[in-house]
Amino acid sequence: MSGIRVEALTGALLKAHLPDVARLRIEVFRDFPYLYDGDLDYEARYMASFAASADALVVAAFDGDAVVGASTAAPLATQMAEVREPFRVRGEDLSRYFYFGESVLSGAYRGAGIGVRFFEERERHARACGAAIATFCAVVRGRDHPARPADYVPLDAFWTKRGFAVAPGLLCQLNWKEIGAAEETPKAMQFWTKRLS
Repeated sequence: MSGIRVEALTGALLKAHLPDVARLRIEVFRDFPYLYDGDLDYEARYMASFAASADALVVAAFDGDAVVGASTAAPLATQMAEVREPFRVRGEDLSRYFYFGESVLSGAYRGAGIGVRFFEERERHARACGAAIATFCAVVRGRDHPARPADYVPLDAFWTKRGFAVAPGLLCQLNWKEIGAAEETPKAMQFWTKRLS
């Protein structure tokens, strides 16, 4: 896709684009499998806590000056307790892990290799920060979920092609409000990992 540029942002540039990441999270995660009914106040708090890590990274895709996609990464040890705890319980050294947060891309820009670049840039940054393992978590939804579109294709094959594998038994729970729900409910999240060295 010509005219699209992908940039790794840290420090002040990262912070300047956090509202773009928040907007994209609300837009993209509204679809299955997340069904996220997000709001900008929650997003501002979430993104501020993410950006507090000195090694935080946002990889942004730009079409001109517009941010049309973004992915995040930061040391696992700096993430919220719900994400860290399953690793701590297993006795893992959190300093060896880099957590890949959201990867969100507006629909019109999918299928052009931008998602691959998101992973490449985050892995490059994680290695530069001394991490040995990259990890992320994805929501677990049953094949019979009533909101699952008939043409839905999970991203498992894409992640596997990037070298990630499901980490058996390594799950956490995250809460968010789904479309049409009155309040937040817990969702099971499955971790995937990849050795970086």
